[in-house]
Amino acid sequence: MLLLPLLVHGESDCSSDSEDRNKHRAFKLKITAIASILVAGAIGVGLPLLGKIVPLLRPDRDVFFVIKAFASGVILATSFIHVLPDAFENLTSPCLQEHPWQDFPFTGFVAMVAAIGTLMVDSVATGFFNKAKPVMLMDVEAGGDHAGPVNGHTHPSHGHAHGSVAGLAAAELMRHRVISQVLELGIIVHSVIIGISLGASESPSTIRPLIAALSFHQFFEGMGLGGCIAQAKFRTKTIAIMSLFFSLTTPMGIAIGIGIASSYNENSPTALIVEGIMNSASAGILLYMALVDLIAVDFMSPRMQSSGRLQLGSHVSLLLGAGLMSLLAKWA
Repeated sequence: MLLLPLLVHGESDCSSDSEDRNKHRAFKLKITAIASILVAGAIGVGLPLLGKIVPLLRPDRDVFFVIKAFASGVILATSFIHVLPDAFENLTSPCLQEHPWQDFPFTGFVAMVAAIGTLMVDSVATGFFNKAKPVMLMDVEAGGDHAGPVNGHTHPSHGHAHGSVAGLAAAELMRHRVISQVLELGIIVHSVIIGISLGASESPSTIRPLIAALSFHQFFEGMGLGGCIAQAKFRTKTIAIMSLFFSLTTPMGIAIGIGIASSYNENSPTALIVEGIMNSASAGILLYMALVDLIAVDFMSPRMQSSGRLQLGSHVSLLLGAGLMSLLAKWA
């Protein structure tokens, strides 16, 4: 991702569209964008992590399920409405050679491969952690949120049942950790692209609506990621690193864009190919995560199935999240 500016440096095979350029005003708006997006992302990813302070936001509460459903809708819409169309636009641009880029649907192919790759990572990582159950059991016990330690003084049948419950809890915990890390990877990939594009623009009329749109975008995505991190029960240091990394990614992309604004041509063939492939891969990752690891897991869980009220609230929240994120496509 960091090599992208170097790859497109000085290329001008296909000129950019004419627009109202004003470097001084654009620079001020970019600084505003960095601050706004940074704060929005930090608040978004931080809200679901306040369960220890606000009991209502704990992962075992119904409100958390509803908030997570909203965030899942946001991530799903991000993939379908924001990232995938951009990838199609990049890889079908008339600025690219007709062969091979117009001969094969590379966008869908890369997204499919990324989704399959995510499935493989998900499956292999989960299998690996399942084989390390003794370590996971100690991790669960250290977390203090599950049943107490298994010991030899309990009744044999009770100890066996307790061990099974603890083992399932540990496996679920590890799965949440895999999900949160893969999801963050998918979000970060397209966040860098968005940041570079905004930072490289010198048109105030283009940047101005993007500030509000991307701030909301970052806030909602942060909620989705924060919910997954909260369920993963990482240590405080890991939570801080993951949250900080997410919050800083788009602002860092904007800063890189500012640095290369004079030489970056978003319509150059190399830029279009690199951005298109990265956006396609990001779309595939986010699609898989949203549908398989977030929506399907929660909506098919016994807890959701046994509560009509929770089902209704989660369905409405899912549609609301997807709808609001889709609406943002009008400005972003």
